[in-house]
Amino acid sequence: MRVDFTLQERSALYGLLADHSTDIILKTDRRGFVLAASPALERLGLKLPAMLIGPHVRELVHPDYCDLIEDEHRAAIAGQDSGAWIELPVVHPGRKEQWFETQVRPMTDQHGWIYGALVVMRSIAMRKSLEERLFIAEFTDPLTRLTNRIAFVTMLDHVVSSAHRAALALFDIDHFMTLNMRYGQSAGDDLLRAFAGLLRTMTRKEDIISRVGGERFGVIMPGLTPEVAAAACKPIVETLAEAGGAALGGAHAVSTSVGIAQIARSTDSTVKNAELALFMAKAKGRSRIETSSDGIERNNVPPLSPS
Repeated sequence: MRVDFTLQERSALYGLLADHSTDIILKTDRRGFVLAASPALERLGLKLPAMLIGPHVRELVHPDYCDLIEDEHRAAIAGQDSGAWIELPVVHPGRKEQWFETQVRPMTDQHGWIYGALVVMRSIAMRKSLEERLFIAEFTDPLTRLTNRIAFVTMLDHVVSSAHRAALALFDIDHFMTLNMRYGQSAGDDLLRAFAGLLRTMTRKEDIISRVGGERFGVIMPGLTPEVAAAACKPIVETLAEAGGAALGGAHAVSTSVGIAQIARSTDSTVKNAELALFMAKAKGRSRIETSSDGIERNNVPPLSPS
């Protein structure tokens, strides 16, 4: 059975839904000024009854998105609305940024004349929070909480394309597999976490640190030549050699080898040069730093030993 509602009944029904909805529901005039709003508007720190003039829809969203919401409103007033939902952040002083899925639809009278717009703003905070957690999980090494290889390659690609001077340092903990087998995986994990902490403490805030695999760590060092980067890495090598065994209960010495290359030409050539320098550091006795001259063609580079 079909039930028809009078105009007054539809208005009452709208009011009932609006009063009990967590969505923010707004009525605007043709210019975009808010004439009425559901109680949920107070979530944005706004109380419409206390305002002499209702806010414009532009004032409800982040400044970077003002034109977008106004374009959507203008299209609705022109009868060109698509019914699409758009994602917009809302920021007000003293409040945390909130994200809303927003739809703007025209309101018409009995003659079909558009006299305003209905704006529905639906919170997507939980979805955004989940997306952020998934993003962090995708680009973070769960053991050390450093960025992982995926993030490292992405950031290195960006530095290469920017053509700014920078150096790449590859750290590899010496004889890690032997230590891991002798003392157990738990002790090995403790060593990796301790070394990650050492890198955080002894590098600059602008340096980008990643665990790029196993016992290997990459540090992108913006603004540095390989020679200056080597000088910056020296205290890290010395500190680990002096105190690194603490992660294994002081029962065994721990050291790291480092290969450094200028970031230039391409990501692949940069990593290849740094890996060659790291191989040379291992071959010359470990617990040392070697640099690679950029621009030298590196062919038949032998694979690095995992230890």
